[in-house]
Amino acid sequence: MTIDVPQEILDALTDVDMPRLAPEAAAASVARLAGIDVPIYRAGCIVVGSGAAGLRAAVEMKRRGDDVVIVSQSAWGGTSACSGSDKQTLHTANTADQGDNYKAMARAIRSGGAMDEDTAYVEAVGSSRMMASLQFLGLPLPQDPLGGTLRYQTDHDEVGRATSCGPRTSRLMVKVLVEEAIRLGVPFYNQTTAVKILTEGDGADRHVVGILVMRAGDRTEKNPLGIALFATNVVVLAAGGPGELYRDSVYPNGCFGSLGLALEVGIELVNLTESQFGIGTRREGFPWNLSGTYVQAIPHIYSVDAEGAEHHFLGDYYRSTQELASNVFRKGYQWPFHATRMLDFGSSLVDLAVYRETAAGRSVFMDFNRNPLPVPGDLPFSLERLDDDVRLYLGKAGADQDKPIERLKHMNPLAIELYRRYKIDIAEEPLKFAVNNQHMNGGVMVDTWGRSNLRGCYAVGEAAGTHGVTRPGGAALNAGQVFGTRAAEHISASGRAKRATAEDITATAEAGIAALQDALRVESPLTVKSIRAEVQARMSEKAGILCDQESVGGALIEARRLNAAIRDNGIFYGRGAEAVRGVQWRHMALASEAVLSALDYFIRNGGGSRGARAICDVQGESLPLARSGPLQEYCFREECPAHREEQIVVRLDGDEIRLSTRPNRSFDESARSFFERDWPAWLTGRIYGLATDE
Repeated sequence: MTIDVPQEILDALTDVDMPRLAPEAAAASVARLAGIDVPIYRAGCIVVGSGAAGLRAAVEMKRRGDDVVIVSQSAWGGTSACSGSDKQTLHTANTADQGDNYKAMARAIRSGGAMDEDTAYVEAVGSSRMMASLQFLGLPLPQDPLGGTLRYQTDHDEVGRATSCGPRTSRLMVKVLVEEAIRLGVPFYNQTTAVKILTEGDGADRHVVGILVMRAGDRTEKNPLGIALFATNVVVLAAGGPGELYRDSVYPNGCFGSLGLALEVGIELVNLTESQFGIGTRREGFPWNLSGTYVQAIPHIYSVDAEGAEHHFLGDYYRSTQELASNVFRKGYQWPFHATRMLDFGSSLVDLAVYRETAAGRSVFMDFNRNPLPVPGDLPFSLERLDDDVRLYLGKAGADQDKPIERLKHMNPLAIELYRRYKIDIAEEPLKFAVNNQHMNGGVMVDTWGRSNLRGCYAVGEAAGTHGVTRPGGAALNAGQVFGTRAAEHISASGRAKRATAEDITATAEAGIAALQDALRVESPLTVKSIRAEVQARMSEKAGILCDQESVGGALIEARRLNAAIRDNGIFYGRGAEAVRGVQWRHMALASEAVLSALDYFIRNGGGSRGARAICDVQGESLPLARSGPLQEYCFREECPAHREEQIVVRLDGDEIRLSTRPNRSFDESARSFFERDWPAWLTGRIYGLATDE
């Protein structure tokens, strides 16, 4: 992309308007339950969440003749519709040049460890179909003149399987998928927050029978909290990740996910120890990842203290101007913090330095009108004095302009345009940023069809714990599409969602409503504001990129104490609208305890540094170095190789978090399909393994 792109093209890729939803259908009936009038809605399947993964599941079910409904806390308010980066990545199999090798791609996807091998292959082999179907729906992925998709290299991607529509790839995905959902007539209930999953049966026979929600549209004098019942035999959790867990976050505001919702009903979670953190602008302003060309333009990075004095702090970490500038550039495709990249003066030393400046109370900025200042005593910055990989990239891009803003405008003008939409002109003023939580790699434990351990409950997108320790940039968008489709295929094959359920579950619903009412108390001393402040501070300060056994253990004790207080006292609410947040923060407090429990278990059992977290230990084997000397307080443990082969499983048993491990599922790369032998399994539906659901 060059500066010769007309403004109307830039506008179309930056300002992505969403279609208007159809009017909502009325409730099928109303019942008097737990002292309130409760509207009852019925469906074959309820998809919880309106992001790209949930929309894909709903669209694919509707195409197969299933009775499916979407409920959403806030349409177009989640990460799919609101997040992005300089050129937001979709990671799929290469469809240009010599094509791709799905088994090699699967190995790359799972290379960070703690990921099921069969899941990695499912994501790889399913990616071509997902990309083609998105293009069929109108997703404007760029092509060369002969039809090959344009590609580039992203983080944890040594081949170059990334492609992009620009800064708003996932929003454009949501747009084309919701247009298809509307065309197919999928019912959509907005401002509808799932607050409790209802089940019946015991042990292996326990199964989903519905969900309780809170709906602004159903608040009345006889139902002040707007509680409604959606009766269904199938639920697909697609509400994204727990963005509200962290104070320092690049998630949009109000992203709660469904970890607490799942835990409360006994659904097992995995890999809660694994997240992604990286540099970006926080959600207090405009939440956005500063990856790709933002840093490949090599802006000057500095901090400002309380007195207004500037500090060229990166000059204290890198040994030469060339080394400093080259590692700022590498944050473009090594964006997530990774513990081992703090070693040997690597690119994650940038994250550590920014983290330390912020912790010291200084504000950190990128200045696109200045090149990096020289390391003290070294030569000034020059495009001729960069590491070979950096010079080669900038040379191919034709980015030889004098200033970072000129290089950024040449490589990716949309990156500048995007911030202007939010009244931030990075061509005129420095951009404040920090290290933020960005993605949860763990989530609901699922099989290769998206099934959880609770019969009738599936999970897709960031709600599902399909990722391992690391993942290629853009792999999450692909995984959501692949598993959204596979869950839909499995649900349709089961026949359970062909028509709305007619079961009478009022007794189960009444018990669930009574439990909700007991958890919300006008006399409680615990407020949403106080719980939020406590949870977010604890997670950001004790469970971020730097962890240690003592701090995590202490944080876990505090988290347990908070959840005990919530159980004893409930959460205060002053009006109906506040009750929804009360339930969500009850879930977030529980999710926080689950994450800290998994981290504490991991560290106490010899867990070392991997992916997004450095496990600091004075006896650690790895010591980051800076120009100023050894960074002794950040000495960290090396990863234990055996831990790459397993995943930590988390479940709630009564009021206690239980933890265990399980080995990664395997995939036999030597196995070969044979058409005549394997075709009957497809024709008869045996590939879905439905017998295990009976």
